[in-house]
Amino acid sequence: MWTREGPPDHMLAKKNAINRYKYIAIWGVKTLVQYDDIKQGEKGAWVSIIAYLILSSFKLAAGYWFASGALVADGYNNMTDIVASIAVLIGLRISQKPPDKDHRYGHYRAETIAALIASIIMASVGIQVLITAVKSLFKPEYITPNLTSAWVALIAAVCMGGVYVYNLKLARKINSQALLAAAKDNLSDALVSVGAAVGIIGSQFGMPWLDPVAALAVGIIICKTAWDIFYSSTHSLTDGFDAKELGRFKASIEKTKGVKSIKDIKARTHGSNVLVDVIIQVDPGLSLIESHRICDEIEQRMERKHRITSVHVHVEPLDSDG
Repeated sequence: MWTREGPPDHMLAKKNAINRYKYIAIWGVKTLVQYDDIKQGEKGAWVSIIAYLILSSFKLAAGYWFASGALVADGYNNMTDIVASIAVLIGLRISQKPPDKDHRYGHYRAETIAALIASIIMASVGIQVLITAVKSLFKPEYITPNLTSAWVALIAAVCMGGVYVYNLKLARKINSQALLAAAKDNLSDALVSVGAAVGIIGSQFGMPWLDPVAALAVGIIICKTAWDIFYSSTHSLTDGFDAKELGRFKASIEKTKGVKSIKDIKARTHGSNVLVDVIIQVDPGLSLIESHRICDEIEQRMERKHRITSVHVHVEPLDSDG
């Protein structure tokens, strides 16, 4: 029967059990949606691969035909991007595999591993481009490239700008870190092509050394992009996490009714997902059911405000001296 304090414990238990089943059902649907989002990410990878195949062919052919070292370097840059995009595609495919007995958290980190492999390949090609560009700078004579190669570079820059916009919108829509990294790579490729065009045009005005200088700049950009992807991937794989973002998570949890303090909070990335572990302290007079309700509210708040669906909450009684 009802009391002034509210319904009896067995009715609260039944209500919380129903809510829990609803949450599990919703979580299952969200998991399916998440896998569908990853599958959509494959479209962005395929767009990048097709664009790089076409553009690298044109750049290498035009670069060698019109004697432009900057355009040749840009073409090789796009060839490494093909490998990087294929690695992202493979990672996206593997990450769609559901959890199994050996991978209880799923296979989401396949994206990160693929990005790490791609960064190593990009760095090796970037170093080779740098070596070739430096050798060209110390040649006794410079060859002035044909102006047509500059137009090839500018057209390629416009095309890559379009691919960048497409992948950026798709990455934000499905919240894919791997595709977002690919989009940033698309943008750097567009800028590299612009730089190559500037070097080629400059060589037409009595400054032929600008072409190998532009090739040198391309090599530096390739290595810088490779380093950024390498750092991001290794940081994620070693469970590194942004301290400011963690602070925002803590602030959200502290606002939950019933939470007296947060004893500890950790977070790590698992592919494009964020996993949060938090220890909260509550009123020691609360029942198990009431404490469980607080946990549910924290999970729902984190999903609503930060799009995080994996939150592990450990409850402890508030210390008497706290």
